[in-house]
Amino acid sequence: MDMPEGLCFTREHEWIRDEGGAATIGITDYAQGRLGDVVFVEMPEKGMTLRKGEVFGVIESVKAASDIFTPVSGDVIDINHTLEDHPEYVNQSPYGDGWIIKVRMSDASELNDLMDSEQYQQFVQQEESTR
Repeated sequence: MDMPEGLCFTREHEWIRDEGGAATIGITDYAQGRLGDVVFVEMPEKGMTLRKGEVFGVIESVKAASDIFTPVSGDVIDINHTLEDHPEYVNQSPYGDGWIIKVRMSDASELNDLMDSEQYQQFVQQEESTR
């Protein structure tokens, strides 16, 4: 399972990369693996204001549909339009080409509530051991 350093993670399996006030958000390698082949990604509109913990989209795979939650509050400043024609990028490159949205964070201190890569790895191991 791939888990790059320098990202923050949620218990719902989203990742976020702080880029100095703006942040890129996607789902983790673990999440995409559990979902299976992604066939559709529903994303919010650019300019939409999101609150931490709010559903901002849905990922549909051959196995299931899953809500995507925003790890921080902010305004959507970009969406990954490439996923409209290539949702498989979420599987192939969840931390690269498979990113979903970018937000301008309204409160960067919300990042402090998230897990780092080591904490997330332990969280996933615990989750797997209870399956």
